[in-house]
Amino acid sequence: MARPGAARRAEGLVRAEQVRLLLGNMGSSLLPTIVVASLLLYALATPANTRGLPLWCAAVIGSKCFACWDARRILRGRIGPWRAYRLERWLILLNAIDGAAWGALAWTGFDPGSTANSILVVAVLSGIVGNAMSMLSPVLPVFAIFCVFELGALSLKAWSLDELQFRTLSLAVVVYFFSLLSQGRNSARAARAAIQLKFDNIGLIRQLRIESDKTRHALHAAEQANLAKSRFLAAASHDLRQPIHAQGLFLEVLARSPLNDSQRTVLASARAASEASAGMLHTLLDFSRIEAGVIEAQLEGFALQPLLAKLESELAPQANAKGLVYRTRDSGLALRSDRGLLELIVRNLVTNAVRYTERGGVLVACRKRAGHAVLEVWDSGIGIAPEQQEEIFREFHQLGNPERDRQKGLGLGLSIARGLAQLLGHELTVASRPGRGSVFRLAVPLAAMPALSGAPLAAPALDAPARRALPLRVLVIDDDAIVRISMQELLAGWGCDCQVADGIEPALALAATWLPDMIISDYRLREQRTGAEAIAMLRAQAGHAIPALLITGDTAPARLREARASGVPLLHKPTSPEQLYRSMEQVRGRGHHANTDSANELHCH
Repeated sequence: MARPGAARRAEGLVRAEQVRLLLGNMGSSLLPTIVVASLLLYALATPANTRGLPLWCAAVIGSKCFACWDARRILRGRIGPWRAYRLERWLILLNAIDGAAWGALAWTGFDPGSTANSILVVAVLSGIVGNAMSMLSPVLPVFAIFCVFELGALSLKAWSLDELQFRTLSLAVVVYFFSLLSQGRNSARAARAAIQLKFDNIGLIRQLRIESDKTRHALHAAEQANLAKSRFLAAASHDLRQPIHAQGLFLEVLARSPLNDSQRTVLASARAASEASAGMLHTLLDFSRIEAGVIEAQLEGFALQPLLAKLESELAPQANAKGLVYRTRDSGLALRSDRGLLELIVRNLVTNAVRYTERGGVLVACRKRAGHAVLEVWDSGIGIAPEQQEEIFREFHQLGNPERDRQKGLGLGLSIARGLAQLLGHELTVASRPGRGSVFRLAVPLAAMPALSGAPLAAPALDAPARRALPLRVLVIDDDAIVRISMQELLAGWGCDCQVADGIEPALALAATWLPDMIISDYRLREQRTGAEAIAMLRAQAGHAIPALLITGDTAPARLREARASGVPLLHKPTSPEQLYRSMEQVRGRGHHANTDSANELHCH
């Protein structure tokens, strides 16, 4: 319920607008008043009113001139709610005087012996009061007082003539007054309603602006929270990657040591735990790379069957371990897509199907439809409710995992699959029934069957005994001491002469007397400096392009874009020894022009 003070103020605002509207109308009546009064002075002049009529004319014109001047004066100032009440009383006084001045015409210019004179006076006074309604009715008391004094003077004059016709005219004037008052009331209500609507609209606009500001602030807060989340995830991911990266390298060094069977069993368990941690971090990396927009699709035509066979050989054991049947329908189709990115999409879909299926099995198939191929991953798992079928593609969204079991992943696999599908322009859809299973469908353009001499899907993993020695002088730059030690131990086992530095200046000083054959640098160094900067300075000092690798634990989108823009081949922590060895061989063989494409930078896990 509105407070009395607030209600009075609201009423005052409306009154102020009514007064402002009336004052704004005042100026339009000045010239007609001067013209009409002058014509009446000329037309009604008789020997009997040679003094009274000119005085009447001067009074009418003077009253109107003062009212117009006063209106302009008031309008130049501020008309507040409380001032409006005082102005209303002032305007009542002024218009009472103006009405009396016009009404005096009935006493100074009216000639009962002349019909033309009588008609002219009555017609003019009736017209003046009718015109006043349009100007004065916004403030009804002002209009009413003008009518009382103007028509009252005419009515009294007609009644005073003591003739039936004039007394009838007097009564008609009274009736005319009440008729005008009724019309004036309607006009005042219309003006008030229009003013109230204006204030309502202003209030609505103000409320909308307030709500818009609230929405904007809420959106800004949400964006800041999202940025804070991204920064936290990037920082946490970076800090976790450092020790896990070093752990993997130390385990590789340990594997080359003489161990008994019990120790090898423990080592295998430690490696499995390390690989599980690395797999989760690589999932976060894939998600960050999609958000950063640093993935570039390399479209080509390739046969689908080798990819299906590879996925079956790698993922069927996971299904078998859960007692599930893993089946793949052979396909003779060729697709046009990015081979590595498509593999990652299907891998995530199959892994998700295996993860959420307890009985039955998983089927991977491809069929030709309307000029394109549809890759399908069927499962007999828990199914997805209709209202959840879009939600599952949101990051970190999981079904049936309130306890956040790490064996069910991070809830990023389907988000990554959807992001990569959108990047490739492939439509990814899902159909599911709770308790009956799901099918994910990926529409991919068809291509002509490529030649059989195409590149293999993936390079085979290198076992430790198959590695050739790398007789290289390798400079490792990393600000993390444990990473420097693990890299030095590992590279020494591969036959490298390895030196380490914790920053750019120590690396430059070391390279001045010991020129490296290869540089391996962490991307983020101390004092906001980067490995790309270190490599560029070392190359400038040496006078030639030393082969180099960047390794980063950063997943922040901006950092990923910066690292990619450097043109130096980029690896991501935790980096497996096999991947590091292959990259060193590639960079050694191809020189500084080597770089990794989008598929190589993504980790299939």
